[in-house]
Parts: sequence; C-alpha cells; structure tokens
Amino acid sequence: MIEVSICGALGVVALIHLLPVIGVLGRARLEDLYAVPISGPNLEILMRHRAVLFGGLGVLLVWAIFDPALRSAALVCGLISVVSFLALALKVGHSNAALRRVVIADIIALIALAIAAPLHWIAS
Repeated sequence: MIEVSICGALGVVALIHLLPVIGVLGRARLEDLYAVPISGPNLEILMRHRAVLFGGLGVLLVWAIFDPALRSAALVCGLISVVSFLALALKVGHSNAALRRVVIADIIALIALAIAAPLHWIAS
C-alpha cells in the first residue's frame, strides 16, 4: 500500500509538471497556458526554456516511479519547484485566473509530495 501511495503521488506531481511542456512549441501555446502576452523574443525564450525544465522534472518524477533510487532526488526537486512557485505567487499576488489555476495545481502537487515524501523516507 505504501508503494502504491508513493507511486500515485509521484504520478500526480509528474502530470502537473508535464502539462506545461506544450509551451515549448511557441508563443501562442504559452499565451494560452498562462493568459499573459509574451512580448518579445527574450521573454519567449525564457518561458519556452521554463517549459523544457518542467519537462525534465516531469520525466525525473515519472522515472522515480519505476526506480526507487531516484525518489529522494525527485521528491526534493519537486518540493523545490512547488514551494518556490507558491512562495513567489503569494509574495507577488494579484495573479490572473490562469496563474491562479497553476497555484491550485501546485497546492495539489504539494499535498501529493507531503504524502509521498514521509512515506518514502519511512520505507527507505
């Protein structure tokens, strides 16, 4: 049961991190995802790179489902990603509806990580 819970939680967090990868396809996809204008090539490069990094983290989280040796690293990386975004969103505030959905998704990811991490470290 512990293994299933850990893998399920990692799967949820992986899915949340893999969804924005579509932003790598270009400006229009990014603007659809976040409902913000991507003004200029510099911001487009940064946002598309962000999509690639989320893809890498998503792959690590999926891989950790199948390779328990990667779970500690995946959990720490997931926590860094989620907690840092939530802290920034809270500090800056006044986000649009699309970013508030990202906040909700990251709260769900944080809950999943809060379940998976202690279970993993107890089981290890």
